[in-house]
Amino acid sequence: MSVENNKALVRAAYDSISAGELDGFMDRLADDVKWTFFGKHRFAGTMVGKEDILNNLLTPLSNKMVDGLKININTIIGEGDKVVIEATGQSDVVGGGTYNNIYCYVVTVHDDKITEMR
Repeated sequence: MSVENNKALVRAAYDSISAGELDGFMDRLADDVKWTFFGKHRFAGTMVGKEDILNNLLTPLSNKMVDGLKININTIIGEGDKVVIEATGQSDVVGGGTYNNIYCYVVTVHDDKITEMR
């Protein structure tokens, strides 16, 4: 894939989340995808495979959000098989309050699938 195609794939994956289309996101992931979160929080560490990501990240998060997560990509840069996005995420939270976060992801793409996110 070209760099532009990789960027379009990553944008489409995150746009699927914003549209509430989890299948659209999951379909763009390789079966053995790795997603690493740095820091000291509930989700810190590496999840491997779609099932791990679904069960230990996406489902717990979606249970806390009223209307899902809206992600706005502010910057997208690509080189080779890497795509870097800077984005913001917003949602109303079950029980009141809001979720607002800033992300910077380094995404690896192989064979038209996302294989790693950090």
